[in-house]
Amino acid sequence: MKLRCIEIFNSVASDKKWVIKALEVAPDHIHLLVEYDPFHSISQVIKAFKGRSSRYLRQEFPALMKLPSLWTNSYMFDTTGKISTSVVLAYINDPHHG
Repeated sequence: MKLRCIEIFNSVASDKKWVIKALEVAPDHIHLLVEYDPFHSISQVIKAFKGRSSRYLRQEFPALMKLPSLWTNSYMFDTTGKISTSVVLAYINDPHHG
């Protein structure tokens, strides 16, 4: 399921011409560093990833249909302007951060 989720996220990014700089799929959350165009809002970006992945994963893994929803409505985002992109990449790629 993790690998399929990564495939779906990559297909969304490819279709939208966005660049995934880092992606970590944990059991209870996802860290995503994505470079996207100025024509989309962060809410549109999140909706694209959550929407397609929810639809495909629930179709392909019927046990997920028992859940009221695959994703919560919430998300956290920040820009990399305050810290360097390399610091964010290091955090996402560190298997020990929790």
